[in-house]
Amino acid sequence: MDITIPLLILAIPLFMFLLLGIAGCKMSHKLAGVLGVCGLGTVLCLSYYTAFTYFFGGNPDFINELGERLQYTVFNVTWLQFTEHLVIKLGFLLDPISAMMLVVITTISFLVHLYSLEYMEGEKGFQRYYAFLSLFTFSMLGLVVATNIFQMYIFWELVGASSFLLIGFYYQRPSAVSASKKAFIVTRFADLGFLLGILVLSFYTQTFDFVELTSNPSAVLASTAGATFMGASVLTWALVLIYIGGMGKSAMMPLHIWLPDAMEGPTPVSALIHAATMVVAGVYLVARLFSVYQLEYSAVMFITVVGAVTAFYAAAVACTQIDIKRVLAFSTISQIAFMMVGLGVAGLSFHATHDIHYAGLGYMASMFHLFTHALFKALLFMGAGALIHAVHSNDYTAMGGLRKYMPITNITFLIGCLAIAGIPPFSGFFSKDEILTACYDLHWFWGVWMSMVAGLTAFYMFRLYFLIFYWDEPHYHHKPHDCGWEMSFPLVFLAAVSCVAGFIPFGELVTYNRLPYHIHLDWTVAGVSIAIAVIAILFAAKLYMRKNDVPERMAHSCYWLWKAAHRRFYWDEIYLFITHKIIFGCICRPIAWFDRHVIDGSMDGLAYVANKASYAIRGLQSGNIQMYVWWYLLGALLLGAVTGICMM
Repeated sequence: MDITIPLLILAIPLFMFLLLGIAGCKMSHKLAGVLGVCGLGTVLCLSYYTAFTYFFGGNPDFINELGERLQYTVFNVTWLQFTEHLVIKLGFLLDPISAMMLVVITTISFLVHLYSLEYMEGEKGFQRYYAFLSLFTFSMLGLVVATNIFQMYIFWELVGASSFLLIGFYYQRPSAVSASKKAFIVTRFADLGFLLGILVLSFYTQTFDFVELTSNPSAVLASTAGATFMGASVLTWALVLIYIGGMGKSAMMPLHIWLPDAMEGPTPVSALIHAATMVVAGVYLVARLFSVYQLEYSAVMFITVVGAVTAFYAAAVACTQIDIKRVLAFSTISQIAFMMVGLGVAGLSFHATHDIHYAGLGYMASMFHLFTHALFKALLFMGAGALIHAVHSNDYTAMGGLRKYMPITNITFLIGCLAIAGIPPFSGFFSKDEILTACYDLHWFWGVWMSMVAGLTAFYMFRLYFLIFYWDEPHYHHKPHDCGWEMSFPLVFLAAVSCVAGFIPFGELVTYNRLPYHIHLDWTVAGVSIAIAVIAILFAAKLYMRKNDVPERMAHSCYWLWKAAHRRFYWDEIYLFITHKIIFGCICRPIAWFDRHVIDGSMDGLAYVANKASYAIRGLQSGNIQMYVWWYLLGALLLGAVTGICMM
């Protein structure tokens, strides 16, 4: 493949960031928006061409005679060289998951750019907003095409910086400033683990390169053989530390606390960052190193347990939220955890059966769900943006009966809810059902647990849908209405794609070993999951389709549980207690006291003694010659006396 197109895919968004960031203040809002949309539209076309060429071009560089899709390095230039083998390069790696992510990132980013033309119209800092969007897109694209883990880490940090800028876009609001700092600090702690994992892994393997690491994972295992720390192998520690970085970006417990507060950013930002791109970076990281992860049972078990617990926790909290964007935020956490569980059970299945078929199912299903979720969750966030744009409130208490006023938003939001609930023939059914099948294939416990999460997902999403579009119609000061074409087109497009994306032969394109995987629905599992989803939707309709006091009475009957879920099971309070009471109060304050009174006191005491001594002997430097002679004679006599005594 010619190097020009891949270079342009990365260069155009970077150029748009520099152009809009430097010269945007001289442009009108309309010009800045059109330039941003045109730039991303160009990147979208180039990415589609690249992905289509890779998947369907038949080039022997991309696929061999066995049907295996190959990892193709378009370019790879040396940046830093530490040793003969330990080299940091910057390049462009094309393989099934990177080609798929090019499509996902550019599609959602382009639609967000277009959607923002109307949503952000008249906002102060409009040009700055589009510059930050371009920076984020460049960072995310650089992350997914990285040829080595250190290049990924560089763009990983750029993604964190650009998300900080976008979440804190409304910097005049203290809540937005606090949310951006919270996201930045929490993910920085996680990224420390990522960096340590990279250093440990590269120290033993003597490489950062993804192709070298994943093409021969047994060599990775052999390079760390025998090395242990605290009872675990060095490879386990390295992989868990790397995964901690993914936990931060993908908001897994206990590093999930930043994502709900990140809703303080503009709603289109949520559709881009918190649905389709940044939050799936952790999933992408594990998928990229999956052939190494599957070697370590402890690491994949850790991924599975964290994902399963996070999925249930986030689904339970979403059932009690009032802010519609926070419902979607916790929904995102739960769905990302679903993907993590898919990857985790894939690794565990390999250990249990040593059958690539079972490992391949969980991996393929996780990537499929990443693809479909990006579409319908971006649709739901943009639908939420249309609702907020119409009623000027994030709370569902200010909404109700909106199906009569906003038919396009109503239908598209309903399609998004059906997709995430796993109702056929919408896309979420096909991807989520395959994850459930992989869970049941491993053990009935994981299947039942994740089926329970799927039921909660259907319930809270239709709770939200009925409260917004049915329930009780409040008095609207201004008649709500659907938005203009800039906001409506992305909704309609994503809704249409969410209806048909499940029929894409995904297993033929993206798999664990890059060989075709033929998807066969397990109708026993599918039937159970459909029944659970339908029951959950009917229960939500019974409670929330018409205004009644049953939900309130149910909440009061289990008030302590409802309040705990509404307060996110007090995770924020726990973090505040740990930081303020324990770290600041019990550790930092004594250290500060020691610094002020012992360290500073010692230095101040030395200065005090020196000052007093110099004050006491200042007469010795009077400038009087007679006094100098007197002191000289006195010193000489004293010295003579001491000498005489010593000689006796």
